[in-house]
Amino acid sequence: MRHLNLVTLLLLIVGGLNWALVGAFQFDLVAALFGGQDALLSRVVYVVVGLSALWQLFTLARPERYPAVGRA
Repeated sequence: MRHLNLVTLLLLIVGGLNWALVGAFQFDLVAALFGGQDALLSRVVYVVVGLSALWQLFTLARPERYPAVGRA
């Protein structure tokens, strides 16, 4: 579970940076890299980042079962 927490955390960081670019410069890096917002691969990335957020919310609600990344 620790590796899954790390991967989802990294995906959330990437998603947050993408939103920062959208907000500051109106530039969607995911869309630019994968062929626009409606491209299948872009949509997959958006869904995976969203699922990562849900996973992190789940682990935050149950810290005794799934310790946060960095804690042993």
